[in-house]
Amino acid sequence: MKTNLIRYPRKCLQSKQWQLFSNRWFVLSLLVLFAAGCKKVIEETGQTGVCPIVVSTNPANAATGVNLNAAIKASFNELMDSSSVNATTFTVNDGTTNIAGVVSHTGVEVSFSPATNLLPNTTYTATIVSGVKDPAGNAMISDHVWTFTTGPAPDLTAPTVISAIPSNGQTGVDLKTSVTATFSEAMDSTTINNSTFQLMQGTTVISGLLSYTGTTLTFVPSAALAYNTLYTGTITTAAKDLAGNAISSDFVWNFTTEQAAVAAPTMGSVLLFGIFGGSAGITNQGLNTVINNGSIGTTGASTLITGFHDGTTGDIYTETPLNTGLVKGRIYSAPPAPGDGTSFDIATEGLADATDMYLSISPASKPGGTDPGAGELGGLTLAPGIYQSASGTFKISNGDLTLDAKGDPNAVWIFQTAAGLTVGIAGPDGARSVKMINGGLPKNVYWHVGSAATINGAGGGVMVGNIIASAGVTFSTPGNAVQTVLDGRAISLNASVTLVNTTINVPD
Repeated sequence: MKTNLIRYPRKCLQSKQWQLFSNRWFVLSLLVLFAAGCKKVIEETGQTGVCPIVVSTNPANAATGVNLNAAIKASFNELMDSSSVNATTFTVNDGTTNIAGVVSHTGVEVSFSPATNLLPNTTYTATIVSGVKDPAGNAMISDHVWTFTTGPAPDLTAPTVISAIPSNGQTGVDLKTSVTATFSEAMDSTTINNSTFQLMQGTTVISGLLSYTGTTLTFVPSAALAYNTLYTGTITTAAKDLAGNAISSDFVWNFTTEQAAVAAPTMGSVLLFGIFGGSAGITNQGLNTVINNGSIGTTGASTLITGFHDGTTGDIYTETPLNTGLVKGRIYSAPPAPGDGTSFDIATEGLADATDMYLSISPASKPGGTDPGAGELGGLTLAPGIYQSASGTFKISNGDLTLDAKGDPNAVWIFQTAAGLTVGIAGPDGARSVKMINGGLPKNVYWHVGSAATINGAGGGVMVGNIIASAGVTFSTPGNAVQTVLDGRAISLNASVTLVNTTINVPD
């Protein structure tokens, strides 16, 4: 039976476009449909009904920040004919080229899965053409086209720890320090906790308050740390950035706390001297050597002192036109004149006191010294304390040494070497210095040298402290005109002291 009550200009109507031409025609249409018992209406040209339409898409039209691995999906208003949904009727392109992918269909949903991840920050156009049909053969009236834009490339870079305070290998760390670590990027704060970070002393975990802000982890110990103790900080690979990337390996560093206050040794009559040459004497070469605020001495004969004159008595000790040195205090030695018995007694007492002092700052008397630079002190900044060379020698060659008193004018440094001490390197720019900051005083620096000390053989530089060597001290080398300076004392127990154009500023 053919019904001609209603005629439409197309084979089917989109469900959202049923035309309500008039109330009469609308009511009549409903009556015809219900009478037929289905939603189909028979026209002269054959079976007709509701056309399929796309009711939603994912991503939505004009969506931004779409994941690069996203599938592109569309949902219809009714079931679709699977054979009509394929790579020809459902395409996705990046503006110029259709991308490869797999088209699938389940129920009312069709899906396009790209063969590879989409490109970042790229606008794509998805198209479902009018050739797709429902099982009754009704096709979409027109193509359905929508666009979306992908987001940035995913963060696949592992975060790193770019700095830590205290720094790795740092010594003399304040007992009340807090520990910080700064990451290369913002981290997932839920992964920064007492499991992913620990501060330990040996096998003991240090308790404290852990916090994280910006890119920085901060740990405040519950109690002051212990003196002269090695602590190890560890951040594990469970620490992750906001994209879920973990640090590639555990970050481990260590530092050593400051030493307990070191008492200055008793110097006795050593305080009188700026230079002492044991029983072997003292030699000056050059015209600009001067001993300020102190004396020089030897238990040897006065003839073993050369190139000096006594600034108090005027006595001359083998000076020449090329070798003249001024001692603003006194010169003490054994006879012959100008040495005498009294002078010899003062020198003898000075050597005895220097020997006692040498022993009092030895590793046997002052144990526990550390070696933060593996024998190289140049370039370091050291807090007060005891430092002992593990190799038996100390050098200051890779730069100047800085001694930080941290505001304590009574801060004491003791450096112990079983063998030599060498300051400076060869060449016109080879001089190295010891610098004192934050209230440190030269009189509180002590060098226990098991053999000989050589101070800036190339000339120049400023050395600091009381050098007490077993086998001699040498400043600069013959022919150097540039002045070498010692703010302190140079005491040799068993060998001579040699100076070339050297200024000795004896501490009060």
